[in-house]
Amino acid sequence: MKLPDLREKINSIAQYSRKLEPEAETRQQWLAAAGGYAEAFFAGFEKRPVFTGSKGKPEQWNDFIQDHPLPMAETLDFIRNEIDAHGLDPASEGHLGYIPGGGVYPSAIGDFIAAIANRYAGIYFASPGAVRLENRLLEWMAQLIGYPATAAGSLASGGSIATLTAIVTAREAHQLRCADIPKAVVYCTAQVHHAVNKALRIAGLAEAKLHEVPVDERFRMQPEALQLLLNKDRKAGLRPFLLVASVGTTDTGAVDPLKELGEIAQKEGLWYHIDGAYGGFFVLSDLVKEHFEGIELSDSLVIDPHKGLFLPYGTGAVLVKNGALLQQSHFYQANYMQDTLRATEEWSPADLSPELSKHFRGLRMWLPLRLFGLNSFKHALNEKILLARYFHQFLKESTGFEVGPEPDLSVVLFRYCPEDGQDIDAFNLQLVKKIQEGGKVFLSSTTVDGKVYLRLAVLSFRTHLETIDRCLEELHHQVDLLLTH
Repeated sequence: MKLPDLREKINSIAQYSRKLEPEAETRQQWLAAAGGYAEAFFAGFEKRPVFTGSKGKPEQWNDFIQDHPLPMAETLDFIRNEIDAHGLDPASEGHLGYIPGGGVYPSAIGDFIAAIANRYAGIYFASPGAVRLENRLLEWMAQLIGYPATAAGSLASGGSIATLTAIVTAREAHQLRCADIPKAVVYCTAQVHHAVNKALRIAGLAEAKLHEVPVDERFRMQPEALQLLLNKDRKAGLRPFLLVASVGTTDTGAVDPLKELGEIAQKEGLWYHIDGAYGGFFVLSDLVKEHFEGIELSDSLVIDPHKGLFLPYGTGAVLVKNGALLQQSHFYQANYMQDTLRATEEWSPADLSPELSKHFRGLRMWLPLRLFGLNSFKHALNEKILLARYFHQFLKESTGFEVGPEPDLSVVLFRYCPEDGQDIDAFNLQLVKKIQEGGKVFLSSTTVDGKVYLRLAVLSFRTHLETIDRCLEELHHQVDLLLTH
């Protein structure tokens, strides 16, 4: 095609492609409609059930993408009826199962601003301000746990990618190669999050030996048992290399004895990783300071701002004490990126994690800290700890309920034990089902040592004393109904 013809062709289709840049009036109308949707969402908390089973109409999804534009009002109706109306409402104060994450409001504004500018936050050369902000946030988190200035990290999509990043770094730091893996040993408890097992498999360590360390009556790893396992494994010619401890296990909320485990790891030459995805930010609370003694001995840590800082899902973090090892494990260079190789004192996030394409997550984290101040988060975390203790004490004094250990952080294990000979596990599975179907609060169940327990997990910033009182009232109500039917 000749150049004049090519120009004419380009201009003829540009009238359509230019529609992707709406006029100011249209932008303002869309933004106002979205803002109205958000306000209606907030106003409807008390009326909406915390959990609703799927009742969507599949045919509504047949034409959810069309060639021609559809109005914003119709689109918001689809979101309201087909997406937000079903399933578990993570923004609700009554979300007390799994690990809640409500999403503080300024984070949404941060995401909006970040998406408007669409900064590429993977390489310092491309967006120095975005990368610098994320690095300062990571430095702040490293200082919270006592890491030195050599530390580095990455704001990841969550604990899973953060865990994978740490385990790959541990593998490379110990120079494990294929022939070494069958004799390599990983130590953790049965309570470790399954993200660790998943990361081991993805990192090529599926053939490594996973040795579960016994726990005490509070579900915490026993250092003495770990030492015995290490001695036995070394005598057997194995190669211990990785110890994974937990700051708040998902099932029970237990915090392992970090200092004792760290001292063993240092003596034995293990890479010491701590999973603090759920509980890491409780380091801000004066109520549980003793649980964090020794956290600085770790080589790497996962900590999720979308949990302990109440941010939207998709905000995790990994910290590695020796940042150079993190970079060596993840750095790659392509010819087309040669312009970015300019001297700088800043780490580039793409060199420190599996992610290359990386949006600007830092703004959703920094804006709430800036607008609310850190003390608001400290008080909120203290409140969640006390709410869990209140719930535990209340059920401990209630007839028929059996409670687990006093919570280390904000997860409580409990179950009801009927006296009429009913199967306890079956009763509690039915109880949690009734609670969920009732929609007033949401609890979850788990199995620990072969027994079914219910879980209360308090970590939504919207959860307050009246929420816990409502939960206790609903529990007793549903127990009474099950006992009389």
